[in-house]
Amino acid sequence: MSEGYSQAPTAGLPGRVSIQMPGDPHDGHSHPHHPKLQHHFDDMAQQAEASTLGMWVFLVTEIMFFGGLFMAYLVYRWKSPDGFAEASNHLDVIWGAVNTIVLIVRSLTMALAVRAAQTGQAAKTQVGWLVATMILGSAFLGVKAIEYADKFTHHLVPGPNFVWPGTYPNPAEQFYSLYFAMTGLHALHMVIGIGIMLVITWMAWRRQFDSNYYTPVEVAGLYWHFVDIVWIFLFPLLYLIGYHYGAH
Repeated sequence: MSEGYSQAPTAGLPGRVSIQMPGDPHDGHSHPHHPKLQHHFDDMAQQAEASTLGMWVFLVTEIMFFGGLFMAYLVYRWKSPDGFAEASNHLDVIWGAVNTIVLIVRSLTMALAVRAAQTGQAAKTQVGWLVATMILGSAFLGVKAIEYADKFTHHLVPGPNFVWPGTYPNPAEQFYSLYFAMTGLHALHMVIGIGIMLVITWMAWRRQFDSNYYTPVEVAGLYWHFVDIVWIFLFPLLYLIGYHYGAH
C-alpha cells in the first residue's frame, strides 16, 4: 500500500482488510471541531465566508428596495426642482447634521465591537462597544421623533390635513411623502438593527465570541454600516437641497 494508508483486519471477516484514509475520524488522529461549526461546513473559515456572502446578497436586495424610492425622488425633483427646494428649506438642517454625526460615531463603535470580537477581547469590552452602538442608534431615533412631531404640529404630513404656506403646495406634498417614506423605512431598519444588537450583546455577554468565532458580530456590522450609508445619501438629498433656496 502507498504511504498514508493503513490496513486493519476487518472484525469477523478473516483475510479481509479495511482501508483508512488520512484524517479518517476513526484513525485516532481526528481534529476536534469548534462547537459553533455547523455540520455542513468543512471549517470555520468556510462557514464565515458563507455567512458573509449571504448578508451581501441580502444587502443587494435592500439596495434595490431603497433604489426605487431614490428613483421616485429623482423623477419628482426633476419635475419641480424649485418646489422640492422650497419644501426642503423647512427641514431643520441642524437636526439632520446632528444625526449624521451620531451615525458616523456609531459606525466607529460598531467597528470597534467587531474588532473586539475578532481579537478575543474580554466579554465586557465587547458588550461595552455594542451597548454604545445601541445608545447612539436610539439617540438617532430620538432625534427623528422630534422632527416627526414638528411636522405633525405644523401640518406637514401628507394627506387631507396637509397645509403648505409656500408657492408650491403640490410639489411640497410630494416631497414630504417621499421624506416620510424614505426616513420612515430607514428608521424601521434602525429599530430592526437595535433588535439584532440586543441578541448579539446577549451572546457576547455569554462569552460566545472569540478569535475563531465572531461571524455574527461581523455580519451584524455589515447590516449596521449599510443603514448608516443609506443615511449619508438621505441627508444631502432631503436636507441640503433647500439651503440655497432659503439663502436666496
